Amino acid sequence: MKQLSLIFFLILLGGSIQAQMPTFLLGTWKQEGKPLFEHWDRNQDGNLKGFSYQVLDGGEMLVSEYLDLSVEGKGLIYKATVLNQNQGKGISFEGSLVGDTYTFVNAKHSFPKVISYQKLGSDSMKVTVSGGEKQFSYKMGKVKNAKLGKEIVEHGANNASMGESYDENLAKSLGADDYGMKNYFLVVLKTGENKTTDKEFINTGFRGHMDNMGKLVKDGKLVVAGPFGKNTDQFRGIFILQNLKDIEEAKAVVDTDPAVKAGLLGYSIYPWYGSAALPMYLPYSEKISKAKP
Repeated sequence: MKQLSLIFFLILLGGSIQAQMPTFLLGTWKQEGKPLFEHWDRNQDGNLKGFSYQVLDGGEMLVSEYLDLSVEGKGLIYKATVLNQNQGKGISFEGSLVGDTYTFVNAKHSFPKVISYQKLGSDSMKVTVSGGEKQFSYKMGKVKNAKLGKEIVEHGANNASMGESYDENLAKSLGADDYGMKNYFLVVLKTGENKTTDKEFINTGFRGHMDNMGKLVKDGKLVVAGPFGKNTDQFRGIFILQNLKDIEEAKAVVDTDPAVKAGLLGYSIYPWYGSAALPMYLPYSEKISKAKP
C-alpha cells in the first residue's frame, strides 16, 4: 500500500503531460522469457492504439486486450479493453509522466489500479502492474521486423492503412465499438427437467421452438442458433442473442420459447463479446438452404 501511495504522490508531482505521448512504445514488444507481446501504432489523429497478444505453439496469434492512449483535455488517458471481461467495456486510467516512467491510475478499479511503463533504453522497457498489496512487473524488449498475422493487423492495429477501408456508417448501423466488436448473450440450451415420453407433446413443443427462432431472427434478437452433436453434458444447442440490455432481458427472450416453457429445454446464459459483423451473414442464410426446417 505504501508503494501505491507513493505513486499517487508522484502523479501529483508530475502534473500535466499534454502532448507528451509515449511514442517510444511504437512497434512490437516481447515479454522476457514468455511468448507475450504488445504492439503499438499511431493513428491519424496522433493517438496511440495497441493490443496485447500471445503466440501459441502452432504460431497462431491470440489477442487478449486492446489498448488506447489519447490526450483528453490536458491529460493522457490509457484505456484497456480486455476481451471477455467487463462486458466488453474499456477501463480508463489517468496518466502522468515522472522522469522516464509513464504511470496510469484508476483508484476505483479492483485490479489493476496502477499500470506503468518505464523506458529503460531505445529497445527495452519495464512494465509494472499493481493494485493494493498485489504487484508484478516484467521487462519487454522491442522486436525488430516483427511479422504480425494479417487477421491481427486488420482487427487490432487500426493504423492509417486500415482507416482507408473503415466504413463508419456500417459500423454505426451494426452497433460496433472502435474494434468492430459488440456485446451479445450466449445461451447454452440443455435437456430440460420434463422427461415426458408423449411424442405429440414433444413434437408440438419443438415445432414451436423452431417457429419462435424464426420470429426472434425477424425481430433482430437472434443471430446464431444451432444444435450440438451428441455429448455427455446434455447440451442441446446454442443461441447468440443481440440488442438486449442485460441478462434479465435475455432470459425474458429465451423464456418465450415453447420448448423452454414446456420444460423440454433448460438453459444457461453468458455475456459474450464478438464481432459486430456477425449478423451480416443472415441475409444469405436462406439463399443457401435447399430444405427448410
